[in-house]
Amino acid sequence: MSAFKSHRNAVFPLGPLTLFRGGSGSGKSNALQGYEVLARLAGGDTLEEALAPVAGGPSACVPQQARPDAQGRRGFRIGCTVTGPAGPVRLDVAVQAEPVLRVVGERLTGFGETLLSTALRDPGLRTVEAVWHTAGAVPVTRAPLPDDRLGTSLLPLRVAGKTAGQRLVLDAAEQVVVALRSVFPCDPRPELMRMPAAARDGMLRGACDNVAAVLGRTRHECAIRHGLLVTAAGAGCRGPVEGLTVEELDGGFLRAVLARKAGATTPLERLADGELRYLALSLVLLTGPGVLAVDQVAEVLPALQTLTVLADGLDRCLDERQARELVGLAARMCERGHIRLVGTVRGAVGEEAARAVGASVVDLGP
Repeated sequence: MSAFKSHRNAVFPLGPLTLFRGGSGSGKSNALQGYEVLARLAGGDTLEEALAPVAGGPSACVPQQARPDAQGRRGFRIGCTVTGPAGPVRLDVAVQAEPVLRVVGERLTGFGETLLSTALRDPGLRTVEAVWHTAGAVPVTRAPLPDDRLGTSLLPLRVAGKTAGQRLVLDAAEQVVVALRSVFPCDPRPELMRMPAAARDGMLRGACDNVAAVLGRTRHECAIRHGLLVTAAGAGCRGPVEGLTVEELDGGFLRAVLARKAGATTPLERLADGELRYLALSLVLLTGPGVLAVDQVAEVLPALQTLTVLADGLDRCLDERQARELVGLAARMCERGHIRLVGTVRGAVGEEAARAVGASVVDLGP
């Protein structure tokens, strides 16, 4: 976070399970929003699309103390370093938010080389001048790229890969794009989860408003994971839980219910907000890209894909028992290597639980 919202010159190392801890206004949510913006850009979104979820729009991403230059321009800068087979690769992006939204500079570095750099040369054009490493008959290649997209995500379409230098560029770009685009922002909304869901709506969305349809699907697809979810529900919901099932309603809709003893059931709409958030987040951690509404990376085998879940307010509405159970479940699933979790916690219980299971805790202050 070179300059993004409340953060300046901030670097946050992320492990398999990372939780940002801090009071209201400490910048926890801002860190996750910066990650989501990068992920959306890496997935091919335009700047306008990538910033659509940010309340207040592009201008809200500019640090409050930033002053406009003589031309009235203000912006923000974000980036990341991705480790992998190609070694550490760093991406830095500078975005102009005012008066016109555009990428004004981008740099991709790795192997001791500047692999890609872009710069806005003519403000009258909606392009930037891009220069990428070639190391062939000519050392670099120059070409215009659109000023509303991440150049790194466009390189596989522009670089032939004929020289060793071009292959370095492609390897680095692929490593960054694959890591960033495998992101699922998740913030369950209990008021929407209580509504019936269309039976055909079987890919879980970030708000988890179609949880009933997803439960109707997953209980048949993987008995082992569904059994783990039932166990998790029993640990986080009041009263004994013997199963998670669905009831068919008129019009092709489903309602999810908890199965109790002696054939009794409790519809999801009767659960408390904390129980619903706990149940939805447990479902996310126990499933994966095949169940969640994410853009899967087709060039990576399903068994090797790692999904990063962004959970703002991981312990929101949860009591002490639920927070400990959920963080423990997250630690177990992240240890397996197919799920990574970056979340925020505010309560002391969530922080204590995170430290108890060896999670990385980024303390942003009171």
